[in-house]
Amino acid sequence: MDFRERIYTLAARIAELRAHTITEEATKNALILPFLQALGYDTFDPRVVIPEFTADVGTKKGERVDYAVIRDGQPVMLIEAKCCGAPLDAGKASQLLRYFHTTHSARIGILTDGVVYQFFSDLDQPNVMDQKPFMTFDFAAIEDALIPELKKLANDRFDIEATLSAAQDLKHIRQLKKKVADEFATPSDDLVRYFAKDVHHGQFRANVVEDYREKLKLAFQHHINDIINERLQTAMQGNAYPEPFEKPEEEQAKPVEKVVETTQEEWEAFYAIKSILRDVIAPERIFMRDAQSYCAILLDDNNRKPICRLHFNGKQKYIGLFDENKKETRHPVDGVDGLYAFTEGLREGAGRHDDTI
Repeated sequence: MDFRERIYTLAARIAELRAHTITEEATKNALILPFLQALGYDTFDPRVVIPEFTADVGTKKGERVDYAVIRDGQPVMLIEAKCCGAPLDAGKASQLLRYFHTTHSARIGILTDGVVYQFFSDLDQPNVMDQKPFMTFDFAAIEDALIPELKKLANDRFDIEATLSAAQDLKHIRQLKKKVADEFATPSDDLVRYFAKDVHHGQFRANVVEDYREKLKLAFQHHINDIINERLQTAMQGNAYPEPFEKPEEEQAKPVEKVVETTQEEWEAFYAIKSILRDVIAPERIFMRDAQSYCAILLDDNNRKPICRLHFNGKQKYIGLFDENKKETRHPVDGVDGLYAFTEGLREGAGRHDDTI
């Protein structure tokens, strides 16, 4: 299982268990320790992960941070855990900040409720933890672009210099994104004058700036719409994905007019199903093929071995299960979490195509 797959499998586990983690200890055991394991750290080896890590902080003796990740005998990451669902505000990071200042070898601090992970470093001032995280990783809404950054902290890839360089980049990108968003929403006077100087040939009085401010906002919107429309047209001219199952000849002749796009929720559902079936069938034998109106989950990437279909395009989600005659029956499902209620049906679906189950 590659790193990306481990992360999405963990996301499915978190979605299933988060409602049951009503204490901080439950959050640690059910959500945070599996996160460290997904990063490749042996949570049962105190040479690698130390729970309730203790260090003296100034005049305060015996204060503890929930976990310390150790490399070469020194802590390199400190983790402060909160109960699942607790707000991760600045006040919650105060203890983590004190430890960060004392434990000079630790350059990464993590504040988490088991679902949202805030990553801090000392980019602004050495040995002083920054007030704002350089990265926030939310297992309830995974950003694919952040998975490679998270991988830099994995046990077999840990590279503090690469991580801090990426952290600086992420910090700057976050600041620039905010600036861009602010300028798009309400262009500043300087930006208005910059764009309007080649269009307007008179003086830039206050009323002129306000007039061009509104025009610039519309120009931004029109330009973005043009980009989106151009990409949609390009995608529609490309090859469509094949339908997962054979269709009648007259239906095959119909042209495909819509673009197939696999959503994040569909990817999460796919990895959840692989997790559900992993005890009875190897995950690498399970494949997904996306179509116009559903995602097909197949055994051995074979159209004739359907396990189920995911109908996740509408407001009401459905899972389609097949009987021995390959007749599909749809069942309402409450998103990814609801898939676990159909564990038996999924295993039966896979078992019809595999004699080892």
